Amino acid sequence: MKVMTATEASRSFAAVLDEAERGETIMVTRGGKRIAVIGPAPTAPGRVVKAFLARSVGALDADFEADIAAARETVDDEMRSTWPDA
Repeated sequence: MKVMTATEASRSFAAVLDEAERGETIMVTRGGKRIAVIGPAPTAPGRVVKAFLARSVGALDADFEADIAAARETVDDEMRSTWPDA
């Protein structure tokens, strides 16, 4: 794991993000104390999200279910095709 000060990270933030995108994890320190970890974002394939929502039908808050239903109505077929395993 790479360690950088907050100042170093702020001065080269684009490079830090590039490293995270390549799988590197960066520990950011300030005054010698760990304050943040920057790393690759976890991925969740569409099938995982779909499975969660399928398991949760009836178990979710009614308002949340209504929000999900409304969101699904706004997604067109073109958008669905860009989400892997959707």
